[in-house]
Amino acid sequence: MQIIPAKTPEFVKTLFPNFVWNINTENKELYLTFDDGPTPEITNWVLNVLDEYSAKATFFCIGTNIEKHPEIFQNIISKGHTVGNHTYNHLKGWKHKTKDYVEDVEKTQFLLNSKFGNRQSAISNLFRPPYGKFKNKQSKKLLELGYRVILWDVLSYDWDKSVSEDTCFKNVTSAATEGSIIVFHDSIKASRNLKYTLPKVLEYYSKKGYEFKALSKHILE
Repeated sequence: MQIIPAKTPEFVKTLFPNFVWNINTENKELYLTFDDGPTPEITNWVLNVLDEYSAKATFFCIGTNIEKHPEIFQNIISKGHTVGNHTYNHLKGWKHKTKDYVEDVEKTQFLLNSKFGNRQSAISNLFRPPYGKFKNKQSKKLLELGYRVILWDVLSYDWDKSVSEDTCFKNVTSAATEGSIIVFHDSIKASRNLKYTLPKVLEYYSKKGYEFKALSKHILE
């Protein structure tokens, strides 16, 4: 199995300068992101924990999960977090034609913008490809359509069952610094590590004077 470092190497970021990897800031700010929801029990648990620390975050939602759990999606919005697009069917880009992939993304964007987007300030053009991978043609087309492709500075590896809870915590605290975009997953698969790590990360960085902010158009300008 290929092991990817928790901290994204700087040379990788330079290879893909059109993608957002972190926020350039000297302020004590971190950007928590959660992929694959909304998921019953897990997402609402995350929202409650974030509330305890007055933390805001960005949720990259799968279209099918938005349709299955609209009340959880609305809870994300009502609590002042931002949401992004994580495709409709959690597609592996390299296994699909560009046309089909983009249509899948646009289907989710319709849900974000129209069907459930009661608070437009929380709806965005943010996109994160599942698995962090897609074809060059797919990324080029999405950029042309106005999407901001958000990747990450720090991976928690919360989804990996071979990673212990303590290692998941250390993956974040050993790598995250001012402006880091950190990846977690509000999914059943990640729940063991997430439930251990998220409260500890919030506590650890709060004591160091950090704020947790949601990604927004203003921040990305």
